[in-house]
Amino acid sequence: MIHQPHNTQMGFPTKPMSFLCVLVFFAHLEPIPLAESAPDYTSLVYKGCAKQAFSDPTGMYSQALSALFGSLVSQSSKAKFFKTTSGSGQTSITGLFQCRGDLSNSDCYNCVSKLPVLSDKLCGKTVAARVQLFGCYILYEVSGFTQISGMEMLYKTCGATNVAGSGFEERRDTAFSVLENGVASGHGFYTTSYQSVYMLGQCEGDVGDSDCGDCVKSAVQRAQVECGSSISGQIYLHKCFISYSYYPNGVPRRSSSSSSSSSSSGTRQNIGKTVAIILGGAAGVGFVLICLLFARGLMKKHDDF
Repeated sequence: MIHQPHNTQMGFPTKPMSFLCVLVFFAHLEPIPLAESAPDYTSLVYKGCAKQAFSDPTGMYSQALSALFGSLVSQSSKAKFFKTTSGSGQTSITGLFQCRGDLSNSDCYNCVSKLPVLSDKLCGKTVAARVQLFGCYILYEVSGFTQISGMEMLYKTCGATNVAGSGFEERRDTAFSVLENGVASGHGFYTTSYQSVYMLGQCEGDVGDSDCGDCVKSAVQRAQVECGSSISGQIYLHKCFISYSYYPNGVPRRSSSSSSSSSSSGTRQNIGKTVAIILGGAAGVGFVLICLLFARGLMKKHDDF
């Protein structure tokens, strides 16, 4: 057993409550924990690389690809989607980039500017490649590359936690219906929250509203089959993608990825921490005063004896 040390300076033993007062005081100075932030928009989601590398004895393909990347990166500071072709004839390369609809121009540029290096590192000089980050993706195809259906699934991931039998699937499916309608009326990008389910959907920038709705509907059906009662999921088709997450305790307040919004979000977080410290400090000071009054009472009793 650990014995409490005695303080004889004041003429009476230190009470356990005095030690408790100190612990509680410092505990109150801890800031209130904040909700976890969304994943970094430059985090890698997946890569898709053609198996065939292009033959480039004259360097024409490399030049065209380098020019394509330069054009895409420069446009990313002005737009969320851009598609272009570089080179000519058999050496032409068509490519595009797209940023998530809620990214600012500066964040879009920051995201896209990382993609050429990643593409070269992950895929090399292949005839086609797609690199998807959380906030943007880049895609290029050499002239003559076999086209694939816009509904073809490129990548999926489903959360490891299942919430079957809790009414989750009904809430998720209702949110899916809202997403299907919203992404068409939102011209290719839409987010929504419904009863603790957060949804996001986006179509490639050159897809019409009707085709976008069809693509997202197909992605939704894939999510229902592939992910079942998983607490979260992401489905990437060639021309659109969706993601969803279920938060049993309520969808956390999300900050936009835009610079201005991030700044205001950061300010709100700092204010939250400051308020937490002030309130915690005030509560702590009040508690210490109670402790001092308690100690004073003990001293008076000791003097009376």
